[in-house]
Amino acid sequence: MIDPVRELKIRAELLHKDVAAGDDVATARLRALPELRRASAEDLAAFGARIQRKHCLAVVAHEVGFRGWEHASRVLEGEESEPDHGELLYPKGTGAFLNHWCSTYEDARAVHAERGGYLLPYRKQFFVAGRDYVEATLGVDPDDSDWGALGFDLARPREPEVRRRLYGKILAKTRAAA
Repeated sequence: MIDPVRELKIRAELLHKDVAAGDDVATARLRALPELRRASAEDLAAFGARIQRKHCLAVVAHEVGFRGWEHASRVLEGEESEPDHGELLYPKGTGAFLNHWCSTYEDARAVHAERGGYLLPYRKQFFVAGRDYVEATLGVDPDDSDWGALGFDLARPREPEVRRRLYGKILAKTRAAA
């Protein structure tokens, strides 16, 4: 099983090493941080010279759709008190799919019960997607047995550990695509 939190920690470790070694492409990734979004190349290089692991954790979290490392960790660990699920499950550029959007979980659950599909969270909203979305956008097999184990509901699954495993699979696909 690919642990999603461990996956991001490894990405941060690799980024940290590359930035510390002066890799320009890795250093440019620091622009994922809101405070460095408009930084000049010189400012990025200066920041890179004093980079800390916490910065790299924040960068990789931002890159996959979270507000920061703490936010990513809470969501990926399945913390029920976190109301914002981030953007990992609906990355930019996926507007070509017709998903059914709902502002509350209860509404999404009703749509899901009526139409089937895959109930997924996005920030503080929910949407029900089809097989094509799961396969093309998330890169996960829509017939994967983990979907059935969590009731095709990634927002509030029957088995939270299965959600963690699916997040790991999704992050592994984003790494392969990068």
